[in-house]
Amino acid sequence: MGNLRTSLKMKDKVLYLPTVSLKHLLAVSVALNVALVLKLLHDGDEMVGWFAAEETATGASASSHPEITSAVASSSLQQEYINLDHGDPTMYESYWKQMGDKTTVVFSGWQSISYFSDGGNLCWFMEPDFANAVKRLHNVVGNAATENYHIVVGTGSTQLYQAVLYALCPPDTPEPISVVSAAPFYSHYPMATDCVKSGLHKWEGDASTFNKNSKPYVELVTSPNNPDGSTRQAVVNGSGLLVHDLAYYWPQYTPITYRAENDIMLFTVSKCTGHAGTRIGWALVKDEKVAKRMTKFMEIVSIGVSKESQLRAAKIMNVISDGYKDNEKYNNNKLPFFKYGYEELGRRWGKLRAAVNNGNVFSLPNFPLGKCNFSGHEFETQPAFAWMKCEGEINDCEGFLKKH
Repeated sequence: MGNLRTSLKMKDKVLYLPTVSLKHLLAVSVALNVALVLKLLHDGDEMVGWFAAEETATGASASSHPEITSAVASSSLQQEYINLDHGDPTMYESYWKQMGDKTTVVFSGWQSISYFSDGGNLCWFMEPDFANAVKRLHNVVGNAATENYHIVVGTGSTQLYQAVLYALCPPDTPEPISVVSAAPFYSHYPMATDCVKSGLHKWEGDASTFNKNSKPYVELVTSPNNPDGSTRQAVVNGSGLLVHDLAYYWPQYTPITYRAENDIMLFTVSKCTGHAGTRIGWALVKDEKVAKRMTKFMEIVSIGVSKESQLRAAKIMNVISDGYKDNEKYNNNKLPFFKYGYEELGRRWGKLRAAVNNGNVFSLPNFPLGKCNFSGHEFETQPAFAWMKCEGEINDCEGFLKKH
């Protein structure tokens, strides 16, 4: 039986399936179009074509556009198609449109000219407003400690991940440090680890099968996990270094059951607020030496991080925090952000489970209930991605979907 990962963060539009190399684990990127699932369940092996038979805005069916073979770039096509190649958090777009000018940031031509933001800070290119917004939001939600932590800003969590590896792996090591994560793991980890063929670190795959033999290693703990949504802890029983990727540890995705206090924690605006295009992430780091080396990495590869992006992210995070300071300012059509995300993901998961349960072609994982300290709700994790399994004699989800 094969597995398929699909995102529930994109708009409910027509589906497009690109050719990918994975066979049993297929990373796809759309709030799974429930009409497509139902059609698969209804038509079985007789269904043909790669597109859901949904009419586009122009009145033409999706199957009339076989020439589309890569990520959709134009805004007009984005309204008609969804690329299944990667996640894209456009589900939050309608919420932010409702907020109007509350998140608008205006920059004058003379602003943000200098390389420096805060010369007295370890991370000298981090805007003070951004650091304060990060601390404030974590304190509001209660998902991570910020006291006695250094904040390092990066161009998304991917750059921060590479900065962490640079910081943790000694330059004089006789052989590359092993980097592992329990399978199934985020598909970008292997590529990001080995992309420059560094002599400092090397991807070693599944942490559960890693033979440490007293070798130094770095274990990535992603919780909730991408792609399967499970809650994770370290699995290698050794003295290695741990990096916690908590990108999805926010109350729209999972109950906040504890305040994380790990040595290194990674977060990103794209998963928290939905602003993937802003390209901003941050790390909470206990060890000052590690934070300094991470900052040095940023200095080497990009001489800092966009100030405009930091200030935009700060404004957005502060608007979210404001929503929990004074709920009276929001009317019924403008819910506080995390409540909106929680309800919207719950709606999408409900539709998806109903569609899957209507047949015997696919199955979905079940998640344990948890009481959220932030919202007070008791609910199952409702991940941004659905880890679907093809049942019966279907061994290859990718091939099955291409066939249909």
